[in-house]
Amino acid sequence: MTEVPKKIRKDIISKQRGEITEYHIYKIIAKRTKSIENKKILERIANDELRHYKMWTAYLKKDVKPNRLRIIYYSILSFILGYTFAIKIMEQGEENAKADYNSLAEFAPQATQIALEEDEHENALIKMLDEERLSYVGSMVLGLNDALVELSGTLAGLTFAFSNTKLISLSGLITGIAASLSMAASEYLSAKSDENPNALKSALYTGVAYVITVAILILPYLLLSNPFIALGIMLFSVVLIIFLFNYYISVAKDLNFKKRFFQMAIISISVAVISFGIGILVKSVLGIDI
Repeated sequence: MTEVPKKIRKDIISKQRGEITEYHIYKIIAKRTKSIENKKILERIANDELRHYKMWTAYLKKDVKPNRLRIIYYSILSFILGYTFAIKIMEQGEENAKADYNSLAEFAPQATQIALEEDEHENALIKMLDEERLSYVGSMVLGLNDALVELSGTLAGLTFAFSNTKLISLSGLITGIAASLSMAASEYLSAKSDENPNALKSALYTGVAYVITVAILILPYLLLSNPFIALGIMLFSVVLIIFLFNYYISVAKDLNFKKRFFQMAIISISVAVISFGIGILVKSVLGIDI
């Protein structure tokens, strides 16, 4: 083997470790996947990673151990947020690593072949993945968006109307639970009318997204006695939920993050501000002081 600079050798070993690490990640995800088609795709990618690892091993004449912490991290991430999201986050992390393949090709010609396969073949396979939960993104958006707009507005209005965190949280909880059941039922009937065989699942995704959002938004009012501090934390939670959800969707479905984030954030905050104003108006006109 031609003598290579230490830095280049270190980069090759890093890529070799990356290939065997990703092989184990893909194998673990494939083992947990119920869909036969998705399982086949994930196993094909895993086999590609293993083949690349063997190419580097043959070049260096040295084995390396996988990064166990990285395997654990992506296994947990795929279990919680789905394998499509985990894989795309992992592949995003590899983009910078792919940039220096040209410098490696001078010493290791196989670098060019590996780079092409990872750019074209693996990316094409990843796009073929069809994860069930992503089929219900529309239902989740419906539940999440409605909960954010309706409940943030309700809580903002009640904050000035009542100025009592216990009353606000009780009223918000009753409103939120009733609204979540209503939204789930509406989604079920809508899906049924469209002859969707998975109408019940759509309704469940809508209802669960709504209930989780309700719980997060009401929590500050349950824990704090100052309604205006609770309002501030609630509004911050609204923006954070919108940020995290849209980041997840933008990665998993390759959508524009900024546009979706600002649309949802502006609508939710605007409704909350208007509702807060209505609360002030109602309290002053009716002269109610609770």
